[in-house]
Amino acid sequence: MTIASAPLPTRRADLLARLAQPQQYDLAVIGGGATGLGVALDAAARGFSVVLVDSHDFAKGTSSRATKLVHGGVRYLAQGNIALVREALHERTTLLHNAPHLAQPLPFVMPSYRFWETPFYGIGLMMYDALAGKAGLGPTEFLGRARTLQCLPTARTEGLKGSVKYWDGQFDDARLALALARTAASLGALVVNYCPARSLVHEAGKVVGFVCEDADSGQQFTVRARSVVNATGVWVDTLRQMDGEAIGRPVKPMVAPSQGVHIVVDREFLPSDHALMVPKTADGRVLFAVPWLGKLILGTTDSPRQDVVREPEPFREEVRFILEESARYLTRAPRVEDIRSIWVGLRPLVKPQDDDGDNTKKISREHTVLASRSGLITVTGGKWTTYRAMAEDVLQKCFTTGLLPEKPAGVTNHLPLVGTPREPVQHRISDAQGLHSYGTEAAEVRAMPGAQTDLGGGLTEAMVRFAARYEYACTVEDVLARRSRLLFLDARKAIELAPVVAGLLREELGADPQLEAFLALAQQYLHVPT
Repeated sequence: MTIASAPLPTRRADLLARLAQPQQYDLAVIGGGATGLGVALDAAARGFSVVLVDSHDFAKGTSSRATKLVHGGVRYLAQGNIALVREALHERTTLLHNAPHLAQPLPFVMPSYRFWETPFYGIGLMMYDALAGKAGLGPTEFLGRARTLQCLPTARTEGLKGSVKYWDGQFDDARLALALARTAASLGALVVNYCPARSLVHEAGKVVGFVCEDADSGQQFTVRARSVVNATGVWVDTLRQMDGEAIGRPVKPMVAPSQGVHIVVDREFLPSDHALMVPKTADGRVLFAVPWLGKLILGTTDSPRQDVVREPEPFREEVRFILEESARYLTRAPRVEDIRSIWVGLRPLVKPQDDDGDNTKKISREHTVLASRSGLITVTGGKWTTYRAMAEDVLQKCFTTGLLPEKPAGVTNHLPLVGTPREPVQHRISDAQGLHSYGTEAAEVRAMPGAQTDLGGGLTEAMVRFAARYEYACTVEDVLARRSRLLFLDARKAIELAPVVAGLLREELGADPQLEAFLALAQQYLHVPT
């Protein structure tokens, strides 16, 4: 298995020309989030011919809006779901090993303000360590008041008894998704963004492909494959219903979306490389304060939502919850005017077929893989940390249903992603974004025109050109939301840089970079409902 050492060009005309060629693929994936990209990578690594299309940009939806944690799921341990925790802990180690420039260990501190909290949570976290075994990232420690304040210098001191320190991981979700896409491409997969699937193709009651459409030109392509995978996250029911109507078997929705809101403020509110974690807030939800790319993420909420819009907006009560709960644990409480960016992610929770989906705590956070009567494989649920295990389960379903000949699993267990350095990584994910985020490709970026032209926010002219030439970027949003994470970190700064980025993209691509659409979107990331 050979991964190209030099970055592969992602010229769109060439990608569409390949898509237009008549070919029957072994596996075709609809959906370019973590799950779909993981499936494409696993299949390509096993030697299958693979094509993947996404309606928007890779990781545009849920997969760029995570809480940025690579974790085993401490709260699932409290629920007694040992199998889910054990799997996630194994996958956590794998992910951190395969992309250390994008995913790294992170220490968490759980402050105690009641005498029973330290021993109670500490015992649970020691069980977490025991489950991790050799995959553990560091031992759980019981900290006194003084050491707690060393780790969390702005934690509220009144009534502070001590804390428990434990380890999990954090990552740059959108850039990791991009690394999955580019690694799959280096192994021969064809991955195309902005190419929505418009319809499924059935023959004799079996799904044999789909029709997709270039979002810019409207040109349509018929893709044929021995197996078709629906990996569209919170949108999987749309394709399932399309499939059911074609074969005369109506389907019941399987996804109950849950909304998670994240607020970003400056690091001065918690100037530390440790994250703060509150396992049970006033209403029973979890609160995180996570250092990430030079800023601080506060969140997250877990609210049921009936619609599955592309850009969900926060509910007023969610913002109030995060700010009020943060004020209970930080000496200086962030206010509305301190918010640099606010963004929302939808989680595809899998509900029982007789469940109305109103209580997100009772809905499964495990992933589900289904095969319809037509042979359409649907995968949804789960979480970023377990994307690789989910991909293996999808391939196994393709084997057991006779869609593909079986090939051994485990090929991605030790498969470094594009950019993975061989030497130990010196930077932290909590550091401000910059050239180090590119791993071994930093030299290629440095060699691009404009490497010395700093645009601000950790972005250079060369990075924009690299995104256009080698990272599938088509629009200003692609660059400022997912190749750079500036929209998620500081929406005002992203608005400031957008015209310059648009000019560079016009030079590189000769197409409309959709500047006005981005400026409107960035305003949403600044809007706080009152």
